[in-house]
Amino acid sequence: MPRHGVSSGQGRPRSGREQTLDRSLGAPSLRLLWMGLALALALSDSQVLWAPAGAHPLPAQGLPAKFIRLAPQLRQGFSWWNLTCPACKGLFTAIDISLRNEASVAQVGSMAIKMCTLLKIAPPAVCQSAVQLFQDDVVEVWTRSVLSPSEACGLLLGSSCGHWDIFSSWNISLPAVPKPSPQPPEPPAPGSPVSRVLFLTDLHWDQSYLEGTDPNCENPLCCRQDSGPPPASRPGAGYWGEYSKCDLPLRTLESLLSGLGPAGPFDMVYWTGDIPAHNIWQQSRQDQLRALTTITDLVKKFLGPVPVYPAVGNHESTPVNGFPPPFIEGNQSSHWLYEAMAKAWEPWLPAEALRTLRIGGFYALSPRPGLRLISLNMNFCSRENFWLLINSTDPAGQLQWLVGELQAAEDRGDKVHIIGHIPPGHCLKSWSWNYYRIVERYENTLAGQFFGHTHVDEFEIFYDEETLSRPLSVAFLAPSATTYISLNPGYRVYQIDGNYSGSSHLVLDHETYILNLTQANEPGATPHWQLLYRARETYGLPNVLPAAWHDLVYRMRSDTQLFQTFWFLYHKGHPPSEPCGTPCRLATLCAQLSARSDSPALCRHLMPDANLPPVQSLRPRPPLC
Repeated sequence: MPRHGVSSGQGRPRSGREQTLDRSLGAPSLRLLWMGLALALALSDSQVLWAPAGAHPLPAQGLPAKFIRLAPQLRQGFSWWNLTCPACKGLFTAIDISLRNEASVAQVGSMAIKMCTLLKIAPPAVCQSAVQLFQDDVVEVWTRSVLSPSEACGLLLGSSCGHWDIFSSWNISLPAVPKPSPQPPEPPAPGSPVSRVLFLTDLHWDQSYLEGTDPNCENPLCCRQDSGPPPASRPGAGYWGEYSKCDLPLRTLESLLSGLGPAGPFDMVYWTGDIPAHNIWQQSRQDQLRALTTITDLVKKFLGPVPVYPAVGNHESTPVNGFPPPFIEGNQSSHWLYEAMAKAWEPWLPAEALRTLRIGGFYALSPRPGLRLISLNMNFCSRENFWLLINSTDPAGQLQWLVGELQAAEDRGDKVHIIGHIPPGHCLKSWSWNYYRIVERYENTLAGQFFGHTHVDEFEIFYDEETLSRPLSVAFLAPSATTYISLNPGYRVYQIDGNYSGSSHLVLDHETYILNLTQANEPGATPHWQLLYRARETYGLPNVLPAAWHDLVYRMRSDTQLFQTFWFLYHKGHPPSEPCGTPCRLATLCAQLSARSDSPALCRHLMPDANLPPVQSLRPRPPLC
């Protein structure tokens, strides 16, 4: 079984000569194409938090009018700011003709900056910095993989504009061991021990946050030293954070961690990444490592002896989303990051976990008897990880490794928790569908799945693949600590069947805590982290097993008042000013029903008589958060 090298079917990277035979396009045009592709993936999504209907909550002063007007376009996943299908094809044809004989990377970079500026992907200064930051890694990907202009337009704008098959289908191997009959979980006996697990995700510390600066600047991230002052008619960034496209100052994260007392005590902590801010066009490795060590030290300071189990987010690297598989070696590998993580997290992780962390950013350990914790590197499932355009077949053999861990846990009679950053329903299709199949196979063993990344409060339900009607698992997607975009800071606490012989280790309930920024930023006020809601109490759930969440979705479909409660909590108590009408509501509910990406038929099967929105809106794309 492949474990940490190139997985079965992955093969070796193709040589430049082999690639030349694949396409007739000149290499420089491909370089520019890739630069434009990387910029589009990074910058366009870095500026908006997807939600079904303008779900970025608007502050009183409002977001820029241009930002609001562009929101519907931005929700279409990879659409460029003003790029239509004919323009896309014409543009890349012109690039091919004009740059066929240009071999200089500097010339290509210069043209990429002009493209970025012309298409208004970002302000000129951001375009220039981003091109310079992405250039080396993107050129390396160019030399190993080839994508035609037609395929690029299909990738950027959708299948109606072109066909691309870089991410071809593949399957992992499941053991020949027969699947045990599904065993519905039994609630723990009254009085059984209950564990409290603190869940932190998407902290996004902005090292340049500055109170009083413009929260609605032209850059993808504001409330910073380079954001400038706001217009005289609008207030500047608040002391503790701001309802806009801003991340958090260190003092707010210190306040969060120092104020955890009323929510505790905690038995352990799950921390699923995204430590640095969203200034992705100007981050160095030194910046990322400073964020890693500073926030890790802060967590150690305030949580003391409580064990902490981290997962790798997509913002930990630079360029953002750049996580090459282990067969990429040398300076462009992720060794610099994984090694720093292993050093920082060594007090929390055993030797074997540190070994696999150093190789691929994932690990497994046993935090208590009868429970196995698996931390996945979900960047190996990410569509925004441009390194996967070389080969996306089970990068690092991680899913095959996961199967081995789950089979061993089943053999021992252990239960398993999985933590990760990007939710499985937001992954590349083949990765997501394989993961879905793994979850179904090991439904009796898998006791909990915990993710972040979307910054909002939601969930994803898994069903049996034969009938797509029996809910068998649920992935909890916890809200972010950061305010990006226009949210209250928050964190989650899970109540889990406790540490005793025969424990199911299932989630029994969860609580969400927030900092109300309106109150905290009042003159003379001090921050007060407060309980926003408890899941079972608020939604009237008999338990928090998969069937209860399935039933909740159907109750919200007919009960608009219940859905409005969900919508309010989805945004951590700071919902958008515009209402979420029927199309928005159905798209939102559909997203909760599907933990499998690019699978609109699944939602239509589960809600056959609903007047669902167009297929492309059934699975939202999150930000690069």
